[in-house]
Amino acid sequence: MKKDTSLLGNIARHATLRQLQIFEAVARLGSFTRAAEELFLAQPTVSIQLKKLSDTIGIPLVEQTGLSIRLTDTGREVHTACQEVFRSLAKLELNIADIKGVERGRLRLAVITSAKYLAPHLLGQFGRLYPGVTLSLKVTNRERLLERMANLEDDLYILGQPPEEIDGEAHPLVPNPLVVMAARDHALVGVSDISLRRLLDEPFILREPGSGTRAAIIRLFESNDLEPPTARMEFGSNEAIKQAVAAGLGISILSLHALVLDGTSGPIAVLDVQGFPIQRHWYVVYSRQKRLSVVARAFMEFVKDEGVHLESNFAKEIRKLRYRHASSDNAGADGDDS
Repeated sequence: MKKDTSLLGNIARHATLRQLQIFEAVARLGSFTRAAEELFLAQPTVSIQLKKLSDTIGIPLVEQTGLSIRLTDTGREVHTACQEVFRSLAKLELNIADIKGVERGRLRLAVITSAKYLAPHLLGQFGRLYPGVTLSLKVTNRERLLERMANLEDDLYILGQPPEEIDGEAHPLVPNPLVVMAARDHALVGVSDISLRRLLDEPFILREPGSGTRAAIIRLFESNDLEPPTARMEFGSNEAIKQAVAAGLGISILSLHALVLDGTSGPIAVLDVQGFPIQRHWYVVYSRQKRLSVVARAFMEFVKDEGVHLESNFAKEIRKLRYRHASSDNAGADGDDS
């Protein structure tokens, strides 16, 4: 029998789907480091597997100058082929999932960082309803989440502001009010009807540029003919911001979920500020470019129903939180008078 010496035969014998997946991630992200993070691999593993794929094809697929990575002409052709392969596999997975029904299958959910308090609750409830479904959760910032949506990497997405630049369908899930937070011993705690202009005298601790929360803050101040606050410190996580606020390094504006669902109301108080809370919602979003699996459709129906219960429970938690703040403030005032 004549040995197949064609490129296709060589790829079939020596290349693996994992190598194609690694190369596709490097090509899409333009970074060995980011590809390694996304695939939960060590960076040397990414480099080794990419070299093996290049050796199999016989021509370099990438050129690297310092930290910059550029695809060669061959690399661009292989990347296009990889995208076609993975699109076909994703379609196959959807078809098989539809055959299996909701009792089995997989759900890929990506959420913005500040929704990490909400997502585990939703997945936990859904998982109890459908124990045979495999659940995958990716928590990331808004910029990266929009990249994932554009590349159709997940089934569904949860974020605070539906993207205008992506052809997607958005459904409101649960209120996501933004409030002004300060350390419990801050001078403005207990003060009523604080003006936005007064807030500008305080050092601000904000989310990174590009975040939905920061964009909402900028819109509020600009709509009141005020310069948006300048960040004394910037962080990419609500946890880091809360620690800085509790330490007295400044005030911040975050989702009330960060207090209610994380149970850290002790060292942090909510200030009574004009124009707050900023009323927002969490949204469940999916791209119209990707057909929803039967599992994803079931999750959409589930969150529509669950959102009603979440909204009711969340309102109760807000009342309890405000009661705790008021009780604490009144206790402090009584102590001062004595």
